[in-house]
Amino acid sequence: MAQIQVKLVRSAIDRPERQKRTVQSLGLNKLNSTAQHEVNPSILGMVKSVQHLLQVTEL
Repeated sequence: MAQIQVKLVRSAIDRPERQKRTVQSLGLNKLNSTAQHEVNPSILGMVKSVQHLLQVTEL
């Protein structure tokens, strides 16, 4: 399967609690942290909901 790499480029401070938890569930803790995930509908939904905070690249 395809993989994507997500990088947290904007802070989750002053964001709704739901967005903060979504960022944490993607495995991103600090600014500029990265995580790799298999592409599936649940991951793509989480990425879409916080896309304004992330940078996404395909691997």
